[in-house]
Amino acid sequence: MIYGIGTDICDVRRIRASLERHGERFAQKILSDAELLTWRSRSARWPERGLRYLATRFSAKEAFSKAIGLGMRMPMSWRLCEVGKLPSGQPVIVLHGGLKTWFEGQGLRAHVTVTDETDYAASFVVVEKTND
Repeated sequence: MIYGIGTDICDVRRIRASLERHGERFAQKILSDAELLTWRSRSARWPERGLRYLATRFSAKEAFSKAIGLGMRMPMSWRLCEVGKLPSGQPVIVLHGGLKTWFEGQGLRAHVTVTDETDYAASFVVVEKTND
């Protein structure tokens, strides 16, 4: 049964402006430790690719927060929600700490997709209830 659906479109130019204004502190606020390592690696090789990575993660976390109905209030937080990937490349939501505990306690499961094109990053999340 569907518990919630969330979608988000993010202007990559807005993420660029925040990154220019706040530097790495902005990325540290949004990304988990694992995502931060990936962002640094991609940014070092190709800054535009790093920027798009940050924008898609921002968008996916916004969509996830909408799908679970909490917005950005506890236990939802930027760093406790991570967008990982399977060996196939499929993106997956990986949760940590209190958010993971809450999510699993609700019997929920998430599905996520992300995309980016020139000036925009977009995400779609479906959360389903797995037990009654």
